[in-house]
Amino acid sequence: MLLLLLLLMLSPGDGQAQRVSGQKRDDSCVCPVDANLWSFPAVKYETVLQQVESCGGSLKTLQEQVKLASQRLPGLQAVVENITARLEPHQYLHNQGLYTALSLRVLGEELSQLETDVGAIHSQLNNAQTQKLSKEVDKLRTDVDKMQVSDIINIKSVKERLRYLKNTAESCKSIPKDFRGIGRYCFKGLMANISDPVMTKVSPYGKSYISGSWGKQAKMDSEGQKNSYWVQPMLSSNIYSNSLRVYQTYEDFMASVNHRDFTITSSFSDTNTIEGPSAVLYGEALYYHCYRSADICRFDLKSNTIKRVTLPGIGVGFNNKFPYCYYDCRANSDVDVEVDEMGLWALYATVGNHGNLVVSQLVWDSEAETLNVTQTWETRLFKKAVSNAFMVCGVMYATRYVDEYREEVFYAFNTATGREDNSLALPLEKVSKGVASLSYNPTNKHIYMYNDGYLLAYQAHF
Repeated sequence: MLLLLLLLMLSPGDGQAQRVSGQKRDDSCVCPVDANLWSFPAVKYETVLQQVESCGGSLKTLQEQVKLASQRLPGLQAVVENITARLEPHQYLHNQGLYTALSLRVLGEELSQLETDVGAIHSQLNNAQTQKLSKEVDKLRTDVDKMQVSDIINIKSVKERLRYLKNTAESCKSIPKDFRGIGRYCFKGLMANISDPVMTKVSPYGKSYISGSWGKQAKMDSEGQKNSYWVQPMLSSNIYSNSLRVYQTYEDFMASVNHRDFTITSSFSDTNTIEGPSAVLYGEALYYHCYRSADICRFDLKSNTIKRVTLPGIGVGFNNKFPYCYYDCRANSDVDVEVDEMGLWALYATVGNHGNLVVSQLVWDSEAETLNVTQTWETRLFKKAVSNAFMVCGVMYATRYVDEYREEVFYAFNTATGREDNSLALPLEKVSKGVASLSYNPTNKHIYMYNDGYLLAYQAHF
């Protein structure tokens, strides 16, 4: 009887207890029993079996897909890593560069600084040009104020106007009060032509040192060094150097005799070591880019002392971030030191200017013995799109690669007006494809090229 009661309590259909009614007969409980309730559920069993078989097939398919994915995963990871590495040099475009809108707060701060600068310039000069500049700045302030309450003005166009006005303000400050000492040819406009090489010589260090710079003493009133020539090769990995060689005369230089070697630092990793193929001998000092920094160094040939100054700008490029390029890039040519009739210059690029070339003027204060940056202009020329650049009469000229034996001056930016010219086509012949450095000398209007270990010089015509 106990077994019967247990069976009645269970239902094979749904696993739940079943309630049945019974009658008491002769001290016994009599209940009707339906034996069909305990028949084997063959139909349901077949259905479940089919589901199990289907799951087994799906599981096998998934296992094969996982196996195939595991085999392809290393290749996909390699592709992703390759793409990531290729995009890394352009990450600044996403972070703070071309495709990131300038915030209104930063825009307002830059505009406020510009208003202060323009006010100071206008109070000093008070002419038609400064009055016009003041009106343009006032109009820009009105537009920026509108942007605070409505999104009807393109912020990038406003930033471009701000860049133009800042350059115009810098140009106003750069007008010299005394034009004596500046070559009259500078007032003729841009260079008209560049000669074929007037000098060709292999570097005294040999052709294996493919990067470096060279030229003639660039300061017009330099006494002890005015006829000297110098060579400054990159001695370590074609990137770093700590040495300068100076010849007192042109004859000594051509014969590679009677030179004097200067050791600037004790090692190639010193903080004052020369980085990149760009230097200039100006007066009694060598000016160059300091090791792994945003600084310009000045090495005094008499006292062997070094002074330095940090270049202005957001994210100044160095350590091969914004080198000169063509189909290939010149290693660590981020910061370019130049000289012309106006004095010393630094050409470089910044993240804040989207990797475009920036021009800063440098001045050595002999009394305070400090190197200073006095003015800065921002151009719209992407630095890695040019092979090299140099300064002539306050104008920055940029070159591009044509073929193995030709370069071309194709661009000019005039700091006196803030205007640029993309229509130039001045050829420069060379003997090897790579241009490590180009520099102009105001004492003889020669342009000096360090051409993969060859030393070339050209005559500039106006």
